[in-house]
Order: sequence, then C-alpha cells, then structure tokens
Amino acid sequence: MPEYLLYFNQQWVGEHTEEWFQSRAPLAMAVVREMQAAGVFVFAGGLEEDAPVYAADATSGEVVVTDGPYVETKEWLGGFAIVDVPDEAEAKRWAGKIAEACGWPHEVRRFAPWPTLD
Repeated sequence: MPEYLLYFNQQWVGEHTEEWFQSRAPLAMAVVREMQAAGVFVFAGGLEEDAPVYAADATSGEVVVTDGPYVETKEWLGGFAIVDVPDEAEAKRWAGKIAEACGWPHEVRRFAPWPTLD
C-alpha cells in the first residue's frame, strides 16, 4: 500500500494557551491509537520547536554539518504522521481526523515509490 505524510507547519498552529494545548493532546493521541488499531500507523511525532536544528550540505563535494544558517523560510515543519493506506481517499480521511483532533490544518503528501534496483 502507498504511504502518505500527514503534516503541519508550526505557523499553522496559532496562538493558544497551555491549557488549550493540553486539552488537544488526548484527542490527538486517541487518533494515533485509532490509526494503530486500524493497522495504518507507521510513525507520528511533533518536533521540538526550541531544540537545536542542524544543516547538512554536500553541494561543495564535502559534507559540512552546521548549526545553521538555516534555509530561509517563513514556515517550518511542526509535526507529522506517516500512514500506510490503500488510497488517497483514506489518507485524506486520516488527515481530517488528526486535523480535527489537533485543532489546526494538516496537508497530505504521498511518498514516491522506492526505485527498483536491478
């Protein structure tokens, strides 16, 4: 079955109180447990907003890993889930469930198939 990435950018979350976030966590975890029970769960997690971020660049012919500077962007990944489902309709259904539970939008992207190596 194809795998889909259900994700959100941190900027889509919006400003909320700590109590609001705490009220959403059980709802989001319930969707994750539902994914697990349905056998579609591969992985899910939120990224730490204030944790170190590193950049790895090999475009010079040598690998250089730095503490930034980061790629210029106004948005960054906040968290994601990977589901293994039969089709796009099912991926969108799970994205809707997790978006409703979290309280912010999610996008759906299908992973490209692995290349066939001879």
